[in-house]
Amino acid sequence: MVGIIARKIDLAKKSSKSMAEIDTQKDVYLFLHGRMDLKEKATYALSTKGFAKDKIIMALPSKVGNVGDYMAMLWMPPNPDHIKIQQITKVEQVEPEGMIGLWKGVSKDDIDTVKL
Repeated sequence: MVGIIARKIDLAKKSSKSMAEIDTQKDVYLFLHGRMDLKEKATYALSTKGFAKDKIIMALPSKVGNVGDYMAMLWMPPNPDHIKIQQITKVEQVEPEGMIGLWKGVSKDDIDTVKL
Protein backbone atom coordinates (compact mmCIF):
# COMPACT_ATOMS: atom_id res chain seq x y z
CA MET A 1 0.00 0.00 0.00
CA VAL A 2 2.81 2.42 0.89
CA GLY A 3 4.45 1.69 -2.49
CA ILE A 4 1.26 2.56 -4.38
CA ILE A 5 0.87 5.85 -2.52
CA ALA A 6 4.53 6.76 -3.08
CA ARG A 7 4.17 6.01 -6.80
CA LYS A 8 1.04 8.21 -7.05
CA ILE A 9 2.85 11.07 -5.31
CA ASP A 10 5.84 10.65 -7.65
CA LEU A 11 3.56 10.68 -10.72
CA ALA A 12 1.81 13.82 -9.45
CA LYS A 13 5.15 15.57 -9.04
CA LYS A 14 6.22 14.60 -12.56
CA SER A 15 2.99 15.79 -14.17
CA SER A 16 2.68 19.07 -12.27
CA LYS A 17 4.55 22.00 -13.75
CA SER A 18 4.72 25.40 -12.15
CA MET A 19 3.66 28.40 -14.19
CA ALA A 20 7.37 29.31 -14.35
CA GLU A 21 7.89 26.13 -16.40
CA ILE A 22 4.84 26.70 -18.61
CA ASP A 23 5.57 28.82 -21.67
CA THR A 24 2.61 31.17 -21.53
CA GLN A 25 3.48 32.56 -24.98
CA LYS A 26 2.65 29.22 -26.65
CA ASP A 27 -0.75 28.59 -28.21
CA VAL A 28 -3.45 27.25 -25.91
CA TYR A 29 -6.33 25.38 -27.58
CA LEU A 30 -9.49 25.85 -25.54
CA PHE A 31 -12.07 23.04 -25.42
CA LEU A 32 -15.44 24.21 -24.09
CA HIS A 33 -17.29 20.90 -24.58
CA GLY A 34 -20.32 22.79 -25.85
CA ARG A 35 -20.35 25.32 -23.00
CA MET A 36 -20.03 28.47 -25.10
CA ASP A 37 -21.56 30.37 -22.17
CA LEU A 38 -18.27 29.82 -20.29
CA LYS A 39 -15.92 31.04 -23.04
CA GLU A 40 -15.31 34.49 -21.51
CA LYS A 41 -14.94 33.08 -17.99
CA ALA A 42 -12.48 30.42 -19.20
CA THR A 43 -10.45 32.96 -21.19
CA TYR A 44 -10.27 35.23 -18.14
CA ALA A 45 -9.18 32.34 -15.88
CA LEU A 46 -6.39 31.38 -18.31
CA SER A 47 -5.24 34.98 -18.72
CA THR A 48 -5.04 35.48 -14.94
CA LYS A 49 -2.84 32.37 -14.88
CA GLY A 50 -0.44 34.17 -17.25
CA PHE A 51 -1.52 32.98 -20.70
CA ALA A 52 -1.61 35.68 -23.39
CA LYS A 53 -5.21 36.31 -24.52
CA ASP A 54 -4.16 36.37 -28.17
CA LYS A 55 -2.69 32.86 -27.74
CA ILE A 56 -5.96 31.33 -26.47
CA ILE A 57 -7.50 29.66 -29.53
CA MET A 58 -10.87 27.94 -29.77
CA ALA A 59 -10.18 24.28 -30.53
CA LEU A 60 -11.53 23.02 -33.85
CA PRO A 61 -11.76 19.39 -34.96
CA SER A 62 -10.04 20.31 -38.26
CA LYS A 63 -6.85 21.87 -36.83
CA VAL A 64 -4.61 20.63 -34.02
CA GLY A 65 -1.75 22.27 -32.19
CA ASN A 66 1.93 21.41 -32.28
CA VAL A 67 4.12 19.51 -29.86
CA GLY A 68 4.81 21.86 -26.95
CA ASP A 69 1.53 23.78 -27.32
CA TYR A 70 -1.19 23.44 -24.70
CA MET A 71 -4.76 22.23 -24.46
CA ALA A 72 -7.16 23.75 -21.92
CA MET A 73 -10.36 21.79 -21.28
CA LEU A 74 -13.34 22.74 -19.19
CA TRP A 75 -13.56 19.86 -16.75
CA MET A 76 -15.61 17.85 -15.94
CA PRO A 77 -18.40 18.11 -18.50
CA PRO A 78 -21.29 18.82 -18.46
CA ASN A 79 -20.87 21.10 -15.39
CA PRO A 80 -17.19 22.05 -15.22
CA ASP A 81 -15.67 23.73 -12.17
CA HIS A 82 -12.07 23.96 -13.37
CA ILE A 83 -9.88 23.94 -16.46
CA LYS A 84 -7.48 21.08 -17.04
CA ILE A 85 -4.27 22.25 -18.75
CA GLN A 86 -2.39 19.69 -20.81
CA GLN A 87 0.75 19.91 -22.90
CA ILE A 88 0.81 18.33 -26.36
CA THR A 89 3.52 15.68 -26.45
CA LYS A 90 2.87 14.02 -29.80
CA VAL A 91 0.82 14.67 -32.93
CA GLU A 92 0.09 11.76 -35.27
CA GLN A 93 -1.65 11.95 -38.62
CA VAL A 94 -5.08 10.34 -38.36
CA GLU A 95 -8.36 10.23 -40.21
CA PRO A 96 -10.71 12.69 -38.49
CA GLU A 97 -13.36 11.04 -36.34
CA GLY A 98 -16.62 12.64 -35.26
CA MET A 99 -16.50 15.70 -33.04
CA ILE A 100 -12.97 14.92 -31.88
CA GLY A 101 -11.70 15.19 -35.47
CA LEU A 102 -7.93 15.35 -35.86
CA TRP A 103 -7.41 15.68 -32.09
CA LYS A 104 -7.76 11.88 -32.05
CA GLY A 105 -4.06 11.74 -32.98
CA VAL A 106 -2.85 14.07 -30.22
CA SER A 107 -1.08 12.75 -27.12
CA LYS A 108 -0.81 14.98 -24.08
CA ASP A 109 0.20 15.17 -20.44
CA ASP A 110 -1.82 16.79 -17.66
CA ILE A 111 0.27 19.59 -16.20
CA ASP A 112 -1.96 21.95 -14.21
CA THR A 113 -5.48 23.04 -13.34
CA VAL A 114 -7.13 26.45 -13.06
CA LYS A 115 -10.26 27.11 -11.01
CA LEU A 116 -13.11 28.29 -13.24
